[in-house]
Amino acid sequence: MGYILGTLVYARRGAEVLVMHRRKEPNLGLWIAPGGKVELGESPYETARREMQEETGLTVNKLQLRGLCTEVSPFPEWLWMLFIFETWDFSGELQAELREGDLAWLPIATYLYERPIPQADKIFAPAILHGTEFFQAKFVYDQELQLHEWMRY
Repeated sequence: MGYILGTLVYARRGAEVLVMHRRKEPNLGLWIAPGGKVELGESPYETARREMQEETGLTVNKLQLRGLCTEVSPFPEWLWMLFIFETWDFSGELQAELREGDLAWLPIATYLYERPIPQADKIFAPAILHGTEFFQAKFVYDQELQLHEWMRY
C-alpha cells in the first residue's frame, strides 16, 4: 500500500486563520486546517479547492503551495503525504452546518499556542503561517501514533 495523499488549506484573513474544531476521527477534538484526501484523477490543487468548498462553503480563487509533509507509522492506514496550501484569495459565506466540525476564524497565535492541534501541525503550522520558505519534513510515529521523530529537509 502506498501513501494516502491529502491536502490542508490555511485560509488567511488579516491576522486570522480559518480552522476547524474536529468532531470526528481522525483528530477528534483537535483544531486543524480544512482539507482532505486526493481523489482519483485530481491534482492536490484541485483537491484543496474542492475540499474548501465542501468543508467551508468558500470558493478558493488562488492557492499557494507552502509545504509538503510525509507522515509514516507502522500502520498502512497512517502513511500520509500532505500538500499544505495557503490562500488569501477566496469568496463566499461560511457554511453554518458542517459534519466534519465547527469552523472559526482565530487569531493565528490563538490557534497555534492556545488550542489543541495535532502533533505534526504544532511543528509545521508555525513555519507555514509565520515563515516565508517552503516547508518540507518527514514525521515518524510509533505504535501508539505518538510522534517519535521528525526531520526537516
